[in-house]
Amino acid sequence: MPLLARGTARTLWVATRALLLLTLVLGLGYTGAVTAAAQLVVPGRADGSLVHDRDGRVVGSSLLGQSFTDAAGAALPGYFQSRPSAAGDGYDGRASGGSNLGPEDPGLVAAIRERRAEVAEREGVSPSAVPADGVTASASGLDPHISPRYAQIQVPRVARERGLPQAEVRRLVAEHTRGRDLGYLGDPAVDVLALNLSLDELEE
Repeated sequence: MPLLARGTARTLWVATRALLLLTLVLGLGYTGAVTAAAQLVVPGRADGSLVHDRDGRVVGSSLLGQSFTDAAGAALPGYFQSRPSAAGDGYDGRASGGSNLGPEDPGLVAAIRERRAEVAEREGVSPSAVPADGVTASASGLDPHISPRYAQIQVPRVARERGLPQAEVRRLVAEHTRGRDLGYLGDPAVDVLALNLSLDELEE
């Protein structure tokens, strides 16, 4: 075998062995070790931060938003509504991302105008009272939270539909509102799924 060919063959064999070794160590060993450690330390998060109802059924994840609409896409009147999503057909973890449209894009401007009118009509408020998270998607399209302001304008509707005092619904909103991280990072936010589950539990 010529010297050049032998050198090439040796190089390929070394590269193949390195690839196999790194695949075993990093692809299988490291992944398995991290998964095992996560299951021991934070099993709930390792499994996707799944949320269960009182009957133990999985109803969602605390990390992912979801729609509270009927089969036709209309908002369910007895539930707090999440912010819009541009991820796939909505809250699709396989298509995470925003619309990628600029603030002056005609399509985005029209969509926001339409959403604002829809939310205002549904909640019985002025269009100017509808907060930004009621008409715009988050950067990921998967945000499970809304602002306290958006939650508060939904209280009268939800209370009316469920036959509950507004004070009781506001109490639940407050219970499911988290403050700023470390007291100063981010903004207060309301966990929509947990809030809606609490409302359902009141009627059981």
